[in-house]
Amino acid sequence: MSDYRYPYQDGIFVLNELIGLEQICHQAGLDDVADGLAEAILDEATKMGSEQLAPLNRVGDSTGATLKDGQVHETPGFSDAYRHFCEGGWPSLGADPEFGGQGLPAALAVAVNEVWQSANLAWSLCPLLTQGAIESISAHGSDQLKQQYLPKLISGEWTGTMNLTESDAGTDLAALKTRAVRDGDHYRITGQKIFITWGDHQMTDNVVHLVLARLPDAPAGVKGISLFLVPKFLLDENGNTTDQRNDAYAVSLEHKLGIHGSPTCVMSFGDNDGAIGYLIGEENKGLACMFTMMNDARQGVGLQGLAISERAYQQALTYAKERIQGTLRDGSRISIIKHPDVRRMLMQMKSCTQAMRALTYVAKAESDQHAAETDPAVKAKRKARVDLYTPIVKGWITELSQEITYLAVQVHGGMGFIEETGVAQHYRDARILTIYEGTTGIQALDLIGRKTLADGGEALSALIAEINSDMSEITDPKLQSVVTSMQESLSNAISAQQWILDKAAKDANVAGAVSVHFMMLLGYLCGGWLMAKSANRALSLQAEEGADQEFLESKIVCARFYAEQMLPRTVSSLNAIYSGDESTMALSEDQF
Repeated sequence: MSDYRYPYQDGIFVLNELIGLEQICHQAGLDDVADGLAEAILDEATKMGSEQLAPLNRVGDSTGATLKDGQVHETPGFSDAYRHFCEGGWPSLGADPEFGGQGLPAALAVAVNEVWQSANLAWSLCPLLTQGAIESISAHGSDQLKQQYLPKLISGEWTGTMNLTESDAGTDLAALKTRAVRDGDHYRITGQKIFITWGDHQMTDNVVHLVLARLPDAPAGVKGISLFLVPKFLLDENGNTTDQRNDAYAVSLEHKLGIHGSPTCVMSFGDNDGAIGYLIGEENKGLACMFTMMNDARQGVGLQGLAISERAYQQALTYAKERIQGTLRDGSRISIIKHPDVRRMLMQMKSCTQAMRALTYVAKAESDQHAAETDPAVKAKRKARVDLYTPIVKGWITELSQEITYLAVQVHGGMGFIEETGVAQHYRDARILTIYEGTTGIQALDLIGRKTLADGGEALSALIAEINSDMSEITDPKLQSVVTSMQESLSNAISAQQWILDKAAKDANVAGAVSVHFMMLLGYLCGGWLMAKSANRALSLQAEEGADQEFLESKIVCARFYAEQMLPRTVSSLNAIYSGDESTMALSEDQF
């Protein structure tokens, strides 16, 4: 197994040269971060990720979590790593200073999160879900709930979970059966939830569950769902954890294909007197509250797709350099990185991870710009762009991660199929990413329905116009092939959008039949856009004294490879859109 280190040069390049972290920091009044603190933060995160979390990744895969006497026990070593994580102040990085957070830009926080997720994906799910809980409570919780729960969630003293799914109600949340009954200033929750990530553990003295449930007099469907905060241990009048256990327990652990170090729990609420819960937001408005948490988590899962791809790429690269196989005409033995097809696979992995990184960071930077904006009209456009990015980040990147981790196994040849090399773990771990927090199909339907059809394509047209404008500014002949490929892909995106706007109004099946093709087309387009911008910036930087010519040239080469090898996929996506609605719906159920 190879070691892991955060790709510092590329990360800093995206932060500084592509999204303008310095300007974002100045807008937020964070001048010290703009003056080099960001680099120091990433350097320290890299140390913790490579030295403490990465060595535990294989341990989590082979050992995993266990359930004993009604309590989940995490992988050995995870608790110590979490303690160091909290001592370093990492949980509070991007959180609100009013409740103990450091208030740093989300764009910097997402770069730091990439470190944790690449180093140890299963472990990183715990702070990821906590961040989502913080977002939801911050946006919708009462002042009392904020004061009681946010400081310790932000410090990492407590962790958070998201409880949506039930055995009879997967994506169909309208069918959930968990019930909530009013009981004075709180509610009694009864029901069972499945697939609850880090639903229980011993790393902290409390776990804060966010639970969707239905009141007895609630309207039918999703309009009758409420959101409740249900702590593992109840609090005293001073907001401190007591030894009074709430009626909320993990009753079993799922046996999974991957992420074995992350305990995926079946949670039972109210088997005795009913779990005590506190309303977040308004009654029957819980889905909107939960979407705050879900959208944060969806971008986080997209980041996981990048993170596991980067980890797989690093391992494949190390193996390709070390594995001796084949001879030259003079009889000398060579490493497999000299084989053209191995280089093709490595180039695809390298260029795609760079495109994925650029998109995840740019999408999160849009959240910073939205938060800082004061003009209502511009702020609304920023919000629309954030919403548009979210399903693309989650859907396209996690789908692409399946291919990148597959290539990592392929580079290893037969040894990739052997668990001891460790690369198979990345392939297995990545498989969940297209499923949890909304499957690829759900992301694609969200993109085509809520983010395209709902506004007549306004937000998407604005993005396409920006991409087109950026391409018109790239004039160096060295990037002509990149611009040409991007212009063709832009044309494909415009054609796809117009076809969908025209057809969906006449046929209800169109959106569902072609949505994934549409999402993948836009993903490849966004990746190409940001790779082209990066290459153009790299060309400019090459003229500066002391520039790292080798790194900058690799940015240009990767952009050309991506444009020539990956952007043509927008053509096949467009063709699939043109025919997808008819061929998808052509067979009867009995013909399948």
